[in-house]
Amino acid sequence: MSEFEAIDALLAAAPDATPLPPADRRRLLREGLGLSRAQVARAMGVGSSTLAAWEAGRDPSGELRGRYVYFLQQAEERHGRRAGERGGASDDPAGSDSGPAALTQEPAAQEPAAPEKAVPEAASAPTSPADAAADNDQDELAEPRPCVLCGQPARHQVEGYPQHLDPAECAAPAPEPPAAAAEPPASAPPSRAAAPRPVGAAPQRVVRSPGRGMKVVPVGRRAQAASDMPDLIGDAVAGALAAASGDVEAATAALVKQAIPDAMALLDETRKGARYDVVAHPWVPDILRKQTARGADRIWEGRPKWTRGELPPGAHEVTALDINGAYLSALKTHLPIGQLEHSTGFDHDHRRAGVHLITPPDWHHDDVLPNPLGNRDEPGPLWVTEPTLRLLLRLSGPKYGLCDPPEIHESFTSGATENLLEKFRVALKDARDAAIAAADEVTLEYVKAMYSKFVSTMGESNYNRELYRPDWMHLIRSQAFSNLWTKAYKAHREGLAVVRAMGTDELHVIGDWRAVFPEGRGVTEVKVKDTYTVGSP
Repeated sequence: MSEFEAIDALLAAAPDATPLPPADRRRLLREGLGLSRAQVARAMGVGSSTLAAWEAGRDPSGELRGRYVYFLQQAEERHGRRAGERGGASDDPAGSDSGPAALTQEPAAQEPAAPEKAVPEAASAPTSPADAAADNDQDELAEPRPCVLCGQPARHQVEGYPQHLDPAECAAPAPEPPAAAAEPPASAPPSRAAAPRPVGAAPQRVVRSPGRGMKVVPVGRRAQAASDMPDLIGDAVAGALAAASGDVEAATAALVKQAIPDAMALLDETRKGARYDVVAHPWVPDILRKQTARGADRIWEGRPKWTRGELPPGAHEVTALDINGAYLSALKTHLPIGQLEHSTGFDHDHRRAGVHLITPPDWHHDDVLPNPLGNRDEPGPLWVTEPTLRLLLRLSGPKYGLCDPPEIHESFTSGATENLLEKFRVALKDARDAAIAAADEVTLEYVKAMYSKFVSTMGESNYNRELYRPDWMHLIRSQAFSNLWTKAYKAHREGLAVVRAMGTDELHVIGDWRAVFPEGRGVTEVKVKDTYTVGSP
């Protein structure tokens, strides 16, 4: 390769340096063309949540950046042509200069987006592109008009149809025996008059499904039955084995390689009918961002690395127990739904979750139990996660009385629920249990890769562009550490001598552990990793 060819190759491999316009302009350019977020996301080959993150200020990289820059350039040129055709009267949605030159302006500093509140329990969260599109077309009416569902005055409309956005406002009909309502002909448009509903039926709303006209969907809890869910895990395993002509090792390697996108597809499937709409790419505070390119952020997860200092005299047989599915179990934890909001003060709101700056209490039980904060040498305040804070608060309560309560200085939290990933967790657990029962190591390794990589790549990772929640990553890991500490305390309370606690899944004890923990490969069971002898006769 000549010197000039080497330079050409270097320039071709260099990242695109074209600066992107400010976040609000990206959205306005798309909306000015009358394109939905889902339409542009499909053309880009990404999910709608990823495009939403770009429009909130997060910049794509690599090939995706090149595609997005091209789209924005073409959008700018389209607006410029329209302005020229109208004799200089610009129709630029942002109200600023049009044309490709505008794209190269330095992006203005962006203020963090307004924190998103948790959706009330009775409210509906969009669970499909059709629902999301309908929510984007909500308008407030100048004067109340009859709701298309209940006939009572409504102040909003969706796709031109007046209706109540909150199902609690949608008046139920007078009590009467339920009667089957006659379905209108498929070609008839939805009536604007009151629509009869059986007593006790879930509130409904009208949305437009692309290519399918109007449809009426229930509002509120639209939970999908487990029997209605496709077997994504089983189908993927069968497909991989078929593609590998039955070669177990090749099929396993292929499945592990695709574990991240498959986990996100499973999450999307289990989120159908969910009560809340998750913010997949929120603004995050600096404490959740890496301080250096190869460094870490400022969150302390409380990872245990503890060994008992002294043991009773004599020789003892120690059993190293392996805690099964530690990260899988930790998916059940209080996770913030929306964008984190800052607050100060000493009170803890159990309805919210996030990260907290605390002064931890002193710990005086290192001789028999690990510190719930893990090994920390530096004194003073530190940022901890929700599971760590809740564990310390429990241990300071009257039931345990092991320490003083922590002192909370400030927090970044959002409305939370413990069941945000529950259907996702159960789907993985059920597949894991079935694989163990059938001695199906292919599925077992695949499922393990799905939940472990799901947790490890939801932070600042280039491998998962669909979800950017470093707060979730820290909280799930901390929940695994908290779960291990709880098992150590249970062993201590039941008379076992706790010798070591390491990472998420390693607990060393002396004594009859089978009387305390069930043995097996299930997520509620433990298995023996090693046995060894300490001390001398």
